Amino acid sequence: MTQDASTQDTFISHLVELRTRLLRAVVAVLVIFIVLFLYPGPSAIYDLLAQPMLASLPEGTRMIATGVITPFMVPIKVTMLAAFVLALPVVLYQAWAFIAPGLYKHEQRLALPLIASSTLLFLMGMAFCYFVVFRTVFHFIANFAPHSITPAPDIEAYLSFVMTMFVAFGVTFEVPIAVILLVKSGVVTVEKLRAARGYVIVGAFVIAAVVTPPDVLSQFMLAFPLCLLFELGLIVASILKKREFKPEDDDSTDEIATHND
Repeated sequence: MTQDASTQDTFISHLVELRTRLLRAVVAVLVIFIVLFLYPGPSAIYDLLAQPMLASLPEGTRMIATGVITPFMVPIKVTMLAAFVLALPVVLYQAWAFIAPGLYKHEQRLALPLIASSTLLFLMGMAFCYFVVFRTVFHFIANFAPHSITPAPDIEAYLSFVMTMFVAFGVTFEVPIAVILLVKSGVVTVEKLRAARGYVIVGAFVIAAVVTPPDVLSQFMLAFPLCLLFELGLIVASILKKREFKPEDDDSTDEIATHND
């Protein structure tokens, strides 16, 4: 077999492996979607998602749907989003299983904890957004609105807003993982990141101003955790770096002792 044929077979085997991993991830999402569709159902899931907004509206006020099929499609979209979030560990594991054979052993030992921690941090970001940010921001907006206005948000616009905020806070909570990867890969040192702390703080507020609604409260509630998580990433990265140097020091000591003998 020629080298070109061997390379082609390897490429095809990788494509087959990729297809298998993608199918498993899609099946996991679909299975959870079917379960959620049967119980508790799309309507109950959307009602749960809408609870922070409903709690801030005047008593008896409901959200509206301006589209013909919006009352059907929006709960379905929310159920699919919930299924994807619940299946996220399976999806990320399939991604890790695909790239794991091409990694060194020390990289494999690092990859799985990073996948688990990144999943947990993303879910924590969504939970923080739902339980803290939504309730605070919606009540602030409701109290700020003139008494001559009766808020009646459209459910499709609400879903778009919620998804944007979930992604923003989920990605924000991944900052420690990004810092650790940058330091571990040697792109930048912990000392340089500490020196750039001022730029990071300014950048955090700029990002918050772009992503969140145009009110100071929601911008602060995104920028402040981002800065704290950046500091957490620096602490963890410095600890991991110190652990890297210890085995090397031990090895060098053993080498010196052997040379002296």
